[in-house]
This record gives sequence, structure tokens and C-alpha cells, in this order.
Amino acid sequence: MPGGPGRRAVCLGAAAAVLTAGCGDRGGPGPVRLTVWMFPVIPDRRASRAYWSGIEDDFARAVPGVRVAVELLPWADRDDRIAAALAGGDGPDAVLLVPDQIPRFADAGLLAPVDAALGRAAGRFLPAALDAVTADGRVYGAPIYQTVTTTVYNRRLLAEAGVLTPPATWDEIRAAAPLLRARGVALLDYSAADDASLNLNFYPLLWQAGGRVFREDGTRVAFDGTAGVEALTFLTDLYRQGAVPASAMTNSNGFTRQALGDGRAAMGYSLVPSDADLATRAWGREDVLVGGPLKGPAREAAFGTPGALAVSAGSRHRAETERFLAFMIRPRQIRSLGRAAGHLSPRADVVVPTDSPYAKQYRAALASVVAGEPHPASRQVMALLAPEIRAALTGRKTPSAALHDAAGAADALLRSL
Repeated sequence: MPGGPGRRAVCLGAAAAVLTAGCGDRGGPGPVRLTVWMFPVIPDRRASRAYWSGIEDDFARAVPGVRVAVELLPWADRDDRIAAALAGGDGPDAVLLVPDQIPRFADAGLLAPVDAALGRAAGRFLPAALDAVTADGRVYGAPIYQTVTTTVYNRRLLAEAGVLTPPATWDEIRAAAPLLRARGVALLDYSAADDASLNLNFYPLLWQAGGRVFREDGTRVAFDGTAGVEALTFLTDLYRQGAVPASAMTNSNGFTRQALGDGRAAMGYSLVPSDADLATRAWGREDVLVGGPLKGPAREAAFGTPGALAVSAGSRHRAETERFLAFMIRPRQIRSLGRAAGHLSPRADVVVPTDSPYAKQYRAALASVVAGEPHPASRQVMALLAPEIRAALTGRKTPSAALHDAAGAADALLRSL
């Protein structure tokens, strides 16, 4: 991972402070007590609290002498909250992270490797899931669930426009777009708001074109290359034709009350299983079609990421915390969490039971999953790139100029780290 000597000195100083202060239970008689920070993986608050209370009880029975308290926190501002807690020494023993958070905290020396917690089970995880939580050859997260996205179509809108085969490639989208537009309907929904994750909108198109966000060594960005220009040109052409709705500018990766959910667009290419369920309620089961990930000129690609438990480098009870991670990656816990949260399994040997009629399509999409491009500055780079994409969509800049300007700002940022 990138980072100059000066930056590492600061980071290691923070890590030393954590190791001195420690986390979790500070000792004394009685059982060892661990604190785990969890976020709304299970959207329903009551169901979430019930699930994690059950995990606390099950772990207490499985590992006598160790108690775990799962604290449920909101998604909002989680990066700053976690960074402050880990660096300040008063953070949790374990915390749920996604891959683009791991390099930042691992590079700062705030996370402990968890290879030992995975043990022999490491070989049973999906390669994409394990790669996503690995940095500098060490594993820093134990995957406990796997997200996946794929394409969802409104069958009725396509049929009414005479599109009998759902568009699965860029060329098929280009061909179908005028047919939908003639009926006053957009073909492809998109999310261009500031708080929309590029992992769910622009980056899949970039990967489909054969591009990357960062260069291999992480010292510069790569999205301004030929593939990036091709991807953004594809998108801007559709927007200017009305094939991407104007509401895309304020869409924050949403489905409900957006063009796709309201029947004003016929397809989206980065939808999770819960979105397909929402589509069923909004359109009716007969009009929902779940397909494979969208295929660009280079390959088929969709975003999907594991959620992983990481261990604070400052935990006073690292061995016990690793036992909790090992407990959570057992097949029984993977199945129960996946079912409660509506996610898939990060293990190749475990299938999450589900009543969803779309389970087969989403499991098949795992073969094309890209877990983003983890980097310590990934969130900051997104913030620099998103407004430039809007500038291209609205015609204020050409795709090439927009990406060039974003790359200049992003490279300056990377040089400063």
C-alpha cells in the first residue's frame, strides 16, 4: 500500500498510542469482555438487536469465560468515528469494515492481521472476498457476509417498447435506448449525487471497459485512460439522448422514489437482492427480470464486497477477539447472518438459505464481482471524481477533460499522503 516515510511515522505513532492505551476490558476478576462495533447490516433495528443478542449468548456458551458485547452504530460518519476510536485507544476490540476502509487503517498500524483467526478456513472463502481484505500479503478482515449487485429489468417497459431481449451489453443498450425514448421512458437509471458511491455507478462501467481506478502501485490514478474515457463517453451519450433520466443527478444509489422504482426507467445495473424484492412489490413479480452483470467492451463486471470483522491493534484481548472472529466465520453463523441480512455467503462451501426467487441469478453474479479497489484514499478520490462526472453529463466538460481534471486533483492528493 502507498505511503511515504513521514506518513508512516505519524501512523506508527498513532498505533503506538493505541497499543499503550488498549481496548475492551481493562482486566480484573470475572470473564474477559470484548466490545464489537457493528453497523446496520440487518436493516430492521428490532431484528438486528435480536440477532446480535443471540450471537452474544451463543458465543458465551461456545467460549466460556469470554463475553462479547455487540454495539450497534449507524452507518453515518462511521469512517471518522472508527478512526478516532482506534487512534485514541478507546475503540472496540473488533469492528465491521468493508474493503476500502481496510488499507487506510492497516496502513496506519491500527489493525492487527487476522490470518490466525481464519486458519484452515481461509481456503474456503471466495477468492474475491479474501483478496478484498488482504493487504501486503496479510489478511486484515474475516469476511462474514458478501454483497453482490447485478442487472434488474422492468419487463413490461421493455416489452411495450418492442425490446424482446433485455439489453445485456453496451451495444444492446445503445440499440434499445431510442425505442424506450420514443415512448417517453429512460432505459438506464444512474446515480450521480455527491453521496452516491462510485462503486455502484461509474466504477462498474470503468471495469467493464477494462479500466482501473488506481494504477497497480497505488501512487497515481488510472481512471483517465482510454477505458475511462470510453466508459464516461458511453454514459454521457446516453444521458444527452434522454436514455439516462435527468433525476440521475440527485439519485443516491436509491431505488424507491427514483426513476427505476417509479417505472420511468427500464433497467439498472447495480442492484442488490433487496432492490429486486422492492421491484417485485412496486411492479409485480411478473414484470421483474433479474439478469447477469452488464458486459462492456472488455468484460462483464459488477460491484460486490464482503463485510469483514477486523481486530484493533490495541486490543488487550487479541487472542479472545480472534476466537470471536473464528466463531463468526463458521458455516452456521454465515448462514444465519446472511439470511437475516439478505446477503450472500463469502465462503464457497456455504450457501445462505433464502426464499428469494432471484437467488440463483445473484449467486451466479458472484463470478463477475469486483470488490472495488481498496486504497487508503479511495473515499477522497471518489469525492474528487464525482463532480467531474456530473460536469461531463451536463456538457460543461468533455469526458476526456472531466477525467483529466479529476485525475490531476487526485494525483496531487496521492502525492500529499
